[in-house]
Amino acid sequence: MLKYRRILLKISGESLAGESGYGIDAGVLESFADEIREATDLGAEIALVIGGGNIFRGLSTAAASMDRVQADYMGMLATVINSLALQDALERKGIYTRLVTAIKMEQIAEPFIRRRAVRHLEKGRVVIFGAGTGNPYFTTDTAASLRAIEIEADVIVKGTRVEGVYDSDPEKNPDAEFFPNISYVDVIRKNLRVMDMTAITLCRENTLPIVVMNMNTKGNFTRLLKGELIGTLVHVGDE
Repeated sequence: MLKYRRILLKISGESLAGESGYGIDAGVLESFADEIREATDLGAEIALVIGGGNIFRGLSTAAASMDRVQADYMGMLATVINSLALQDALERKGIYTRLVTAIKMEQIAEPFIRRRAVRHLEKGRVVIFGAGTGNPYFTTDTAASLRAIEIEADVIVKGTRVEGVYDSDPEKNPDAEFFPNISYVDVIRKNLRVMDMTAITLCRENTLPIVVMNMNTKGNFTRLLKGELIGTLVHVGDE
């Protein structure tokens, strides 16, 4: 029995870069594909949203002087590149996938249609949502929250390279306080960098729990789905 059956997994673009800090690391892709395959073997229905920072951050100097809307569209295309890379890694593991984008690009992906995406999940396919929401001024965190609500996911899992939510960056502050669970309101009040405020508000209004966990620790994802206390749970709490 799985604690969470339908999951929206949010992965940052930077996590795909590995130690290099930019581009796509083949070893990281392989590791993520293995984790997702183990979860699907258990019967989980997995949807994915991937950021584009590993590609677009390298253009940050040029983007600083760009029109914001133009820069955001470039970021959306970066998420599609990452989505194609992970789709390839998953299919080499024998996992059936569908890449679904908010911006039409029929030669490489399906356009987002909610009912079709849900049907793919029901058939055991991993669904990758690319191009964010298709609108400028919205982050991939917000896209993940929106898609999770639309497909009626049980939880959003945000895969990071730290163990969960802290009061400061644990990679810079060894005394950072870890929160095993925290409410949406406290995340907003303490200005914690879990997801952007729009994404947190969407989850709060729809009582969609968020789990923040270290995706680089092998087996963490499947242990979470089986019910182990992994990472930080962001939930309604005592609001």
